[in-house]
Amino acid sequence: MLPQEVIRHKRDGQRLSDEEIEFFIKGITDWSVSECQIAAFAMAVCLKGMDEAETAVLTEAMARSGEVLNWDAEKLGGPVLDKHSTGGVGDKTSLILAPVIAACGGFVPMISGRGLGHTGGTADKLDSIPGYATMPSTELFRRATKEAGCAAIGQTGDLAPADKRLYAVRDVTGSIASIPLIASSVLSKKMAEGLDALVTDIKCGNGAFMQGVEDARRLAKTIVAVAKKAGLPTHAVLTDMNQVLGRTVGNALEVAEAVDFLKGARRDSRLSEVVTALSVQALRLSGLAASDEEAREKTERALDGGEALERFAKMVAALGGPADFTDDVQKYLPQAPVCRPVYAKREGYVVKTDAKGIGTALTVLGGQRVTSDQKIDYSVGFTDFIRIGEYADKDHPIAVIRAADEETFAEAEQMLQNMVQTSSDAPRETSVLIETITE
Repeated sequence: MLPQEVIRHKRDGQRLSDEEIEFFIKGITDWSVSECQIAAFAMAVCLKGMDEAETAVLTEAMARSGEVLNWDAEKLGGPVLDKHSTGGVGDKTSLILAPVIAACGGFVPMISGRGLGHTGGTADKLDSIPGYATMPSTELFRRATKEAGCAAIGQTGDLAPADKRLYAVRDVTGSIASIPLIASSVLSKKMAEGLDALVTDIKCGNGAFMQGVEDARRLAKTIVAVAKKAGLPTHAVLTDMNQVLGRTVGNALEVAEAVDFLKGARRDSRLSEVVTALSVQALRLSGLAASDEEAREKTERALDGGEALERFAKMVAALGGPADFTDDVQKYLPQAPVCRPVYAKREGYVVKTDAKGIGTALTVLGGQRVTSDQKIDYSVGFTDFIRIGEYADKDHPIAVIRAADEETFAEAEQMLQNMVQTSSDAPRETSVLIETITE
């Protein structure tokens, strides 16, 4: 069997056999398949698709391409859970949700992705914390999960290595928005974690890979169905991504907002809705709560009582970060030298934002990758981002830009002004929560 034959079969719209898929994934893992062949395969799948059975085989083959964790020896005393997002702009939900679930009695060994296209990655955000090991040994990952109740890391070479190579190629070849590739990427990493249950946040809107509700619903149902075939109970929540989630965009800036949220110093209402909805599904699915009401009460207590913040602080310290990080995050996080507000072209209520364009503006600042080997400037981005429905004028800017120099500031300023539409009429308020998929 040859890699080019597998590529040709999918290019021509044929259904791949189990043996073909497993052969190709083995080749990705042992490097007998080249990067250009991976790119061709990804594009063929992107254009021709895969049915549910093919996607299930692809998922399980990638999950088995490396180590599959088993938590029995740790005797954790609670269910092993995780959450995954399909990617958004300003989405720092994972940084908040993992310690919340830990505070409610779960254990969260979270393997998170890097930035993909215009969207940010949780691992990149955590890399902004000095000393924090996003690529720890499996032993340290296990120990941190047990000690803190949660450990969010990047994808190591030991866990689902085939997905790691495929993910990196997709990022730079325009083959991101494929339901089979997204579903298999999400689930292969999660299956390798040895989970008892999973919740997924499926973004929908102009800042998401799945822009239409129906496409997002199809992806959610595919993920739920494939996961259940593999014995991993999974629920999916569809959420709106037509605007920035929270008030910040950029790695270190989003970490700071997440810590403020955990402290109760500042909690954006839309971000709070997403955190609560996902927490409720996780606690119900795992048996940590018997009802939605009990799950919401546990979530509120974890946040308002300070235990979720404590869990986050323990996680940072366990993975090599400063022991007092949450006491004063600005002491440790990098700061951009240029910091000024940007104003709307025309005064009025914000009626529409281009979330994808805002993510692209972060790339211009250097806060997101164009190529897989590019270094990120963790300090840059946007704070105090305006929401749809709020009024923009000379006293209320669109956002505050934090840039490395005047040139990138000017380019990002022009981009943001073109990404925000205003009107004299206030828009109708819409919920960030769209639908929950359990079957």
